[in-house]
Amino acid sequence: MGLQGGCMCGAVRYEASGEPFHLTLCHCVDCRRASGAPALAWFSVRTAALRWTRGTPARNPSSPGVERLFCGRCGTQLTWHSDSGPDEIDVTTCSLDDPDALPPADHTYYEQRVRWLHLADSLPRYPRTRNEGAES
Repeated sequence: MGLQGGCMCGAVRYEASGEPFHLTLCHCVDCRRASGAPALAWFSVRTAALRWTRGTPARNPSSPGVERLFCGRCGTQLTWHSDSGPDEIDVTTCSLDDPDALPPADHTYYEQRVRWLHLADSLPRYPRTRNEGAES
């Protein structure tokens, strides 16, 4: 059995199997606006490893080549998928039944963070993506 989760109202449920990767806390403007939160925790799985077990999520083509899936009833953000990585999908960590199972391993888009959020952790902080390198 894989990681299980779903939306706030229970209309949409999923199971993610396989090894999760890219556990992050994203600070980008798009994630903040989509969630209404100062940052959004994500983990990635292979696209084929995510299975909807109840309901069908609504789709939001939020920017060119990017699609966000969410519950059409309660609005819970569930996934983010980009055409640039067709074999992987990001899942919102806090939509998991047990979000403590996958704590973030880094911060992405840290340069876009809200300045009043101060997190006392020692995780790597990337101004944008991991490929661009960490802050010193």
